Amino acid sequence: MIEPFKMGYTVVGGLGVFILGMKYLSDSLQMLSGGLIRKAISSLTTNRILAVLVGLTVTAFVQSSSITTVMVVGLTNAGLMQLSQAIGVILGANIGTTITGWILAIQVGKYGLLLIALGIFPMLFSKNERRSATSKVLVALGLIFFGLEIMSGAFKPLRSDEGFMNLMLILDAQTLPSLLGCVLIGCLMTMVVQSSSAMLGITIALAATGAIPLQTAIALVMGENIGTTITAQFAAIGSTVNARRSAMAHSMFNILGVLILIMIFPPFVRLVETIVPGAANFVNSEGSRPYIAAHIALAHSMFNVTATLLMLPFLGQLEKIVVRIVPDTGAGKKGPFKYIGPPGSMPVAMGVSMVFEELKRMQERVHKALRHVGSLLHRDLKGRDRFLQKVKEIEEQTDIMQHEITTFTVALMQAGESSNEHSDRAYAYVRAADELESIADYAAAVCSHMRRLDKQDQEFSEDAWRDLIRFHQEVFDFFVLVSRAFSDEEAGSNREIDTAARRLNDLAETIRNTHLDRMKSGSCGALPALTFSDMAVALHRIKNHTVNLHEALYEGATSVS
Repeated sequence: MIEPFKMGYTVVGGLGVFILGMKYLSDSLQMLSGGLIRKAISSLTTNRILAVLVGLTVTAFVQSSSITTVMVVGLTNAGLMQLSQAIGVILGANIGTTITGWILAIQVGKYGLLLIALGIFPMLFSKNERRSATSKVLVALGLIFFGLEIMSGAFKPLRSDEGFMNLMLILDAQTLPSLLGCVLIGCLMTMVVQSSSAMLGITIALAATGAIPLQTAIALVMGENIGTTITAQFAAIGSTVNARRSAMAHSMFNILGVLILIMIFPPFVRLVETIVPGAANFVNSEGSRPYIAAHIALAHSMFNVTATLLMLPFLGQLEKIVVRIVPDTGAGKKGPFKYIGPPGSMPVAMGVSMVFEELKRMQERVHKALRHVGSLLHRDLKGRDRFLQKVKEIEEQTDIMQHEITTFTVALMQAGESSNEHSDRAYAYVRAADELESIADYAAAVCSHMRRLDKQDQEFSEDAWRDLIRFHQEVFDFFVLVSRAFSDEEAGSNREIDTAARRLNDLAETIRNTHLDRMKSGSCGALPALTFSDMAVALHRIKNHTVNLHEALYEGATSVS
């Protein structure tokens, strides 16, 4: 006899244990991944196959295609990823999420408490971060299997309940209306739960107890694939057009895949039953179906892998369709830096990686500002006002970016659990953003001093201009040397940076002394002398902040090694 209240709280409790296990698994895998997620995101190119592999890899480590697609929407909205790249990553994420099914298919549910017992004390008391994270994997798997076992036990009375079995006769996925009904239920339930992994766990638990047949379970999984796209749709609300297109591409891909599978559903189910050893409806002495979970996991994997392989050659056409469905109305947010959703909605490792990508964009803008300053130091430059305005715009943009990076990173670290490695790297990036913003400020200050010189109709001597141009070039080269840490190039060593900084200090002293000599000889007026001094000081401050930038980047790099 079914006790609805008891079954309800047991299922919800088991689901809670299951979801907690999935979160622990995601957190611990991220800690163990080191810089893998950052390297995966940084390696994104227009190569569609590489984008798919990136999506697969990241999703395998965060154990959630929803989190990966929200990340994709965020990166696209921030301008760090093109639409074609985003679609490729989404395809890979759909494959990566099928790993969850294979984890659930391992028949070790009764050993869930054993895994928790083996891992809980090292996880809580080990001072070695990697050992603690490894133990957390054991605890996470134990919670997942134990939660699944609790749900399976709660669902067992359903297989003998007349009302539920009559419902299953209607939703047996044997006819098209019944199949569509199962897909719809799977979709709606996933939208409510906001986790396809959790719904997959419920589906496997129902199937393992014999409450639902294999074809119903597969149909529910198909619906779950559509329902999981709602998270990205929510994340894209009010964002840039490309971010909304990325979310739409995710929904379209999964819907098209399900429609194709509906057309070949009976032979697809038979193929799954043929490939997996052991009959799906085999019942053991305990009244459970030990092989059906593997059937569901294979069906999930085959569906996503096949759909990806079929869609991969037509990504260009899919992109064109999405562009037509989501036209550019100009209503989306604009700005140099925009992340999607609250920081708590994404893993810390992923958030830190996104900060680094945005930091690279900030460095590129500062590099451009310094290059413009160098052009302005040549008095024969045409369109000086335009270059002055460009430097001013970049300075304003870096102010916004520095504020957003700091705000986002602090919120990210407060919202999620992070390793010491991720924490150190995150705050190193905050410091780096502050140094870049200061460099942009002093670049704009050089321009302001030059504008003052023009307004007063004053001029430097040829020697003074040569000194400034030389000093700027040396400082600019120093900035380029330090900025190698942002790319795959080998960054300058501490000794190399220290030597270059000392050389710049000596050069600054030489220029100062030469300037004093010009003032003593009377070849330099009072106002030009003051302006020259201000410009030289600003360039020297740029050098100082570049040294600080190197220290911040070095801290971020050593926290990974």
